Amino acid sequence: MKTNIEFLKCIQAKSAAVAGLIGAGIPFSWLMFLILVKSEDFETWMMVPLTFIPLGGLFGGLFFYLMGFIWFPSGRRKLAAIIFSTVVYFIGIWLTAVFAFSLVGLWD
Repeated sequence: MKTNIEFLKCIQAKSAAVAGLIGAGIPFSWLMFLILVKSEDFETWMMVPLTFIPLGGLFGGLFFYLMGFIWFPSGRRKLAAIIFSTVVYFIGIWLTAVFAFSLVGLWD
């Protein structure tokens, strides 16, 4: 049985993977920079934010790819989609940061 999902037909796996890796790499690199600059040693509680925050960035990068390059490929709607998906990307990173730091007890 073959399903016909119209809005997912044009997705290229390599481009989607690159967008997801870039979306995850940005917060991961910032977190690693902050951890390496800090003079203390690496602690085990830091693994939770290092896992969840880039995961939120990965999904944000995939959403950015879908909105800007698949669902709205040209015109003014593409510009609006890119602006909207950028805002959603940063909100997603912030929400996963709140979730990750609340799991380890550092968010009050």
